[in-house]
Amino acid sequence: MNFDEILDRIGGFGRFQKTLYVWICLPQIFLAFHMLVSVFTGAVPPHLCRSAWPTGNSGGPEPGLNFSIAPGESCTSFQDGPLSQLNHSLPITEHPSSSNSCAGWEFSKEVFLSTIVTEWDLVCENATLNNIGSSIYMFGLLVGAVLFGALADKYGRRIIILTGLAVQAIFGVGVAFAPNFYIYVLLRFVVGMTVSAVIMNAFVLGTEWTGPKKRMLAGVITDYFFGFGYILLAGVAYLIRDWRKLQLAISVPGFLFVFYIWVLPKSARWLMANKKHEEALDLIRKAALINGKPLVDNDFELCQSANNSEKIQDLRKYTVIDLVRTPRMRKQSLILFYLWFVNVLVYYGLSLNISDFGMNIYLTQMIFGLVEMPARTITLFTLNRSRRISQLAFLAVGGLACLLTIFVPDDLSIVRTVLAMVGKFGITASLSIVYIYSAEIFPTVIRQNGIGMGSMCARVGGVIAPIIYLLRNISHHAPMVVFGLCPLIGAALTMFLPETAHNPLPDTIEDVECPRVSATAEKSQHALYEECPKQNPDIIL
Repeated sequence: MNFDEILDRIGGFGRFQKTLYVWICLPQIFLAFHMLVSVFTGAVPPHLCRSAWPTGNSGGPEPGLNFSIAPGESCTSFQDGPLSQLNHSLPITEHPSSSNSCAGWEFSKEVFLSTIVTEWDLVCENATLNNIGSSIYMFGLLVGAVLFGALADKYGRRIIILTGLAVQAIFGVGVAFAPNFYIYVLLRFVVGMTVSAVIMNAFVLGTEWTGPKKRMLAGVITDYFFGFGYILLAGVAYLIRDWRKLQLAISVPGFLFVFYIWVLPKSARWLMANKKHEEALDLIRKAALINGKPLVDNDFELCQSANNSEKIQDLRKYTVIDLVRTPRMRKQSLILFYLWFVNVLVYYGLSLNISDFGMNIYLTQMIFGLVEMPARTITLFTLNRSRRISQLAFLAVGGLACLLTIFVPDDLSIVRTVLAMVGKFGITASLSIVYIYSAEIFPTVIRQNGIGMGSMCARVGGVIAPIIYLLRNISHHAPMVVFGLCPLIGAALTMFLPETAHNPLPDTIEDVECPRVSATAEKSQHALYEECPKQNPDIIL
């Protein structure tokens, strides 16, 4: 029997798997911390150039100076003269021209005691460094996905998770002691790599130990813990207003995961695939015992059937080129790659720039985290009806909500935040769906290649997301226009994808080029095509 049949015998989601998911889910909270902490550590408080202070006023600006204007204005000239002559209604974010050099900036401490912006003066001509730093962190996620994905296939999921957690704790603490911005970015890049290592391999480890019937539910559980970390970060940041102390607060607890050395199991499926049958047998016996379904040696065989072996050999004949070799497969692959890209682009575009919506940053962070829960839950009910309509609808909701924010006046911050929250809801649900939808569209022979390329496109979206906000120099509304139009384009493209609900999964590229619809599928669905003659999928059409 194959491994899924073994899991069915010992319990696909018994006490052993539930305990495993506790160990998998706990780090998700801290992964959310590291992913989103730059919302607070990289915040830009209202500020004033020190060259505008009157002579002899070394103690700082006069009391009562208006710090209430939100940052984001372009650098403009500040006239020399006594501070008492300045109109206190002027934006505190205005800066002197290059001819009137600044000795530094005075930042409001009403919300933040310190951030990387206040410490290293990342304003005016240096303001873009903050966005670039966030993009480099996201690039670390991309590098980590490629590097640790390959290492996990070679050395196993468990060792990569343990290594990722250890390196994350060490470098996370190191970030708090960074002497300058460039060291800070380098250390954050490494942290980003470890986030990918842990997220990706924890998901795979859980999936490989879980029976097919419970895999979707188990995946949503891990998403809930990420959402919980999203919410919890708002409270932690509210209590700790100094960026270095906040960074320490989210990193030091990572050392507690040292006990995972003794409790985190290896993947028996990976052990079997790498011909470590005895070790896999011991783990399966242990899992069966914990689940209350002990097995004897002759109850199962630790090998794949001859049919499965043939499929594994067949998988090795295909490469990523086959994703775009034939016309229908090419169309579906390119659309899915775009969906991965746009979902992550908008998700992190909204998540990392919540200060732009004008409400209290801590409250907005908590609200955006709370939205994660119903957004991920609702997909459990809509997916059973239609994958395609669910994907299309949530993309449209997310895009339209983002686009509508540009028509709301800045003084109606509550309305803008509510629309942004609706946009976040739609994109979060859409992001949850694209994982499942992609796995059902890509045929078995190139499914892993397809998911891998989709994930790469998603990481590219994460890298670009912080840079999109540089468009504010052109227009204040430009970022939200991008975050609105891109999902709407994705929704339109989704109409050209097949419906996969209640249909058998394609096994070969020929199944994609000449699909057959199950008897339960309605004839009006996009998946219904006319019979077509056999084609050689290796020929480029």
